[in-house]
Amino acid sequence: MPTLDLDTDIDAVAGRLADSQTLLVACLCAEWCGTCREYRVMFDRLADAHPEACFVWIDIETHAELVDEYDVENFPTILIEDGSATRFFGTVLPQPRIVERMIEEFATPAASPGTLKLRRALASA
Repeated sequence: MPTLDLDTDIDAVAGRLADSQTLLVACLCAEWCGTCREYRVMFDRLADAHPEACFVWIDIETHAELVDEYDVENFPTILIEDGSATRFFGTVLPQPRIVERMIEEFATPAASPGTLKLRRALASA
């Protein structure tokens, strides 16, 4: 499944996240960032390779109301949430195998519930 973009695919994102078993993999970037634009190609490939997950591209300036509290300092920043917890939040170099390993590891939901701020915000946007 392709990467979803909040600018054009908000309904599709909400629909995918209605299933609490769907892993959310969000890339928090900025349109002006050259590294982010290069990273998008890798992120799209990962999305195609993992159709069971919901991959979302979020421009932090366009969608500041959703992500301001995350205090993104470096790009690209990846946020991964399962149905019960945030599993990862941090900057990841454009090395697809790192993100792919996390996706494989996080395919099993976390044992304890956590805060799902971005997931809830996207589902209700």
